[in-house]
Amino acid sequence: MKMNKLTAAILISMLLGILVGHLVRALAPDAATITSFTANITILTDIFLRLIKMIIAPLVFSTLTVGIAKMGDSKTVGRIGAKTMGWFLTASLISLSLGLIMVTLLQPGVGLALSVPDTAASSGISAGAITLKDFVTHAIPKSVVEAMANNEILQIVVFSLFFGLAAASLGDKAKPVVKLMSATADIMLKVTGFVMAFAPLAVFAAIAAMVAKEGMGILSTYGTFMAQFYLSIGVLWFVLLGMGALFLGGRVLRLLKSIREPALLAFSTASSEAAYPKTLERLEHFGCSKRIASFVLPMGYSFNLDGSMMYCTFATLFIAQAYGIDLSFGQQITMLLLLMVTSKGMAGVPRASLVVIAATLSQFHIPEAGILLLLGIDHFLDMGRSATNVLGNAIAAAVVARSEGALGEELSEEEILALSSQALPAEPVLEQA
Repeated sequence: MKMNKLTAAILISMLLGILVGHLVRALAPDAATITSFTANITILTDIFLRLIKMIIAPLVFSTLTVGIAKMGDSKTVGRIGAKTMGWFLTASLISLSLGLIMVTLLQPGVGLALSVPDTAASSGISAGAITLKDFVTHAIPKSVVEAMANNEILQIVVFSLFFGLAAASLGDKAKPVVKLMSATADIMLKVTGFVMAFAPLAVFAAIAAMVAKEGMGILSTYGTFMAQFYLSIGVLWFVLLGMGALFLGGRVLRLLKSIREPALLAFSTASSEAAYPKTLERLEHFGCSKRIASFVLPMGYSFNLDGSMMYCTFATLFIAQAYGIDLSFGQQITMLLLLMVTSKGMAGVPRASLVVIAATLSQFHIPEAGILLLLGIDHFLDMGRSATNVLGNAIAAAVVARSEGALGEELSEEEILALSSQALPAEPVLEQA
């Protein structure tokens, strides 16, 4: 299988990061040296993630607005939105249920030979209660400028829906604005290419800092739990690919090949958000209509984080098992339904899942300090669930595009090369409703 240059660079960076991190930890004269090393080298990762955050808001707004405007009318938007949300809710239920089933079967917390933290200890994770009112009020932006400044993807999606529908309803009057938005989207995708060139350095820094700080020993200490979690993630991948195959047939495997680069990027940086621009580009190369991908993908980052949702049930019951707390079947079903609501709007950034888990623990009288059992290895776990989030959203976009008859043939390497080097498109971007 021919490997993309960026994919190869990221893999090499991961291996070099492990080697350098191990050497630093082995040769450092004291803990202060290791602390200084991790603080300095993670500047590279911070720069990359800040660059990603810099382009997310204008990219989501411009691509989603153009996608909605090109749909032409509110009925089309409503139909595609209903299909999208139907898929998201189904995938969410399956992901949460699978996490519940796997942790019950594997029982990673039962007989765990670890010192359970004091129930009075603080995990450092805010566990404020998440209510339906909080979610609804958070989803509606009081200022689109504030939403973009804070990279609140869900709020940007809501504003873009209104803006795109208004542009579509105005027809010819809105053509200049939509054409400008289309050009903006193309410019932002070009900027994305510049940012992605920095990815291997960021991956190297993240892995080196993690290994230097935690050491290779943490992999053996928590090896069983991590192996069971990744086994569960593997089962979820199999289920998601099976769901995709029902609609895409054998093309689902080509989709998996197409998104390997953004999935690897999400895995190595432990951030679904970092892979958003590349996932959007790869879906277009796969043949997915740009207007569909631009509509489904941003919504997926608020409503369809499959890996993160599976982790919520898996980790919550793991902590309960570690404390010897038995939850009845009814309580587990209640937990699943609670997480169906509280997980929506979860940010695709590192450790966002821990906030949701902390809130869930308090609802079932499980000591919040149990999160301390996971903090040391959460980055390793976040890598797997972030890559899964990318897979779930890519399949969702492709399935919705197929259902709308908007899934074309996959572009050849020559066509992709021509597309990446061409100037801004000259064709009109707003069709007559």
